[in-house]
Amino acid sequence: MTMAPSVSYSITVRLEVASHGSAVSEITRAVEHSGGVVTALDVTAAGHDRLRVDVTCAAMDTAHADAIVTALSGIAGVTVHKVSDRTFLLHLGGKIEMRSKVPLRNRDDLSMAYTPGVARVSLAIAANPDDVRRLTIKRNSVAVVTDGSAVLGLGNVGPYAALPVMEGKSALFKRFADIDAWPICLDTQDTGEIVRAVQVIAPGFGGINLEDISAPRCFEVERRLRALLDIPVFHDDQHGTAIVVMAALTNALRVVGKKLNEVRIAMAGAGAAGSAVLRLLLAAGAANVVVVDDKGAICLKRPGMDESLNWIAAHTNAAGYDGDLSGAVRGADVFIGVSAPGILSGDDVKAMNENAIVFALANPDPEVDPDVAREHAAVVATGRSDYPNQINNVLAFPGVFRGLLDAQSRKVTDRMLVAAARALADVVLPDELGPNYIIPSVFHPDVASGVAAAVRGVAVDDG
Repeated sequence: MTMAPSVSYSITVRLEVASHGSAVSEITRAVEHSGGVVTALDVTAAGHDRLRVDVTCAAMDTAHADAIVTALSGIAGVTVHKVSDRTFLLHLGGKIEMRSKVPLRNRDDLSMAYTPGVARVSLAIAANPDDVRRLTIKRNSVAVVTDGSAVLGLGNVGPYAALPVMEGKSALFKRFADIDAWPICLDTQDTGEIVRAVQVIAPGFGGINLEDISAPRCFEVERRLRALLDIPVFHDDQHGTAIVVMAALTNALRVVGKKLNEVRIAMAGAGAAGSAVLRLLLAAGAANVVVVDDKGAICLKRPGMDESLNWIAAHTNAAGYDGDLSGAVRGADVFIGVSAPGILSGDDVKAMNENAIVFALANPDPEVDPDVAREHAAVVATGRSDYPNQINNVLAFPGVFRGLLDAQSRKVTDRMLVAAARALADVVLPDELGPNYIIPSVFHPDVASGVAAAVRGVAVDDG
């Protein structure tokens, strides 16, 4: 699959060029001939003989950006002075900050916000602990917790390297649901220590968002914390992904005129995301699913499986299929991949049922080339932003937590997740729905509010 220039690899190059002649046009030509895209060209200073020019361009990756700079430096009469990576500039000093919601202008303000006035509030909470949600930030705060063991597609990079990602997650909480989220990066990958660390910081938060913790430890961390805490615990890599996949599949099935309880589904991937997607599909009514991992189809007769795989075997693959992914996909109506790049071919997609649905969600490189999949499938979705139908967790987690916090919920249930998925699907109106629009944009104004209302409604119904 050919990569396209992306703003993620956007650079600004400061150049000095001759003020006469064709140097400026040569700059644009050099970038384009190198495969880059010029997004801005600004003259920042001018003299009698020389100009200072800042040229901003998008590249495909770091090596490509270096090649563009080399091409620019090779232009006669052009001097490269400085190269700035715009993504790194955005992260300088971090992306989030804490601000006071109340003014501290004088001694009276200080006396009420802090001592001695704050003591009265503390005593009120001591007398009635439930008031902590009403009188503190707990009512609107979420801890974004990771151990850095499974960060994005980077793997086990540790807590320090995970911090920019958790900052970004916190910024998304604020932008899309006005929730105050805090990055908590733990310097341990011991399950017991993670559980204990989250348990002892929980009083300051209204919810816990587990993030980028590798499987299968993430399952135990979530299970134990849900048993210990009186606030909702949500693992976004599992439940956020599951909600968005379920919403997109709901609309994809509407497009092709099929029903969830009648279609045959082949899945690739049985890790955190795959397991959660499967559980939500089953909770919503899916009845015929086969799951395949790197060792083949998961079935009851397969030896050496852990607790999670045994659960999958017990709830899927009633026919006991024990072959590979290619066989599982043959004759299927739906393929959902949350696994590895390039494991599915165009011929595999061609062997699926008519009006097939393909969700190839491995990132950045999908299980099958989306362009190839589109030759045979009716609806195709990926995790990428440069193709239609992007499956993006930010469509789910801000609204889910907004609903949980507003309802002062103490837990997350499957009913809430199904309701969130249905609400997200319904953001796409019937007259908008089509093969290239089964899931709304993350910037659609009704996404977070619609998901929040659905989750809040179920939470209230459940008491």
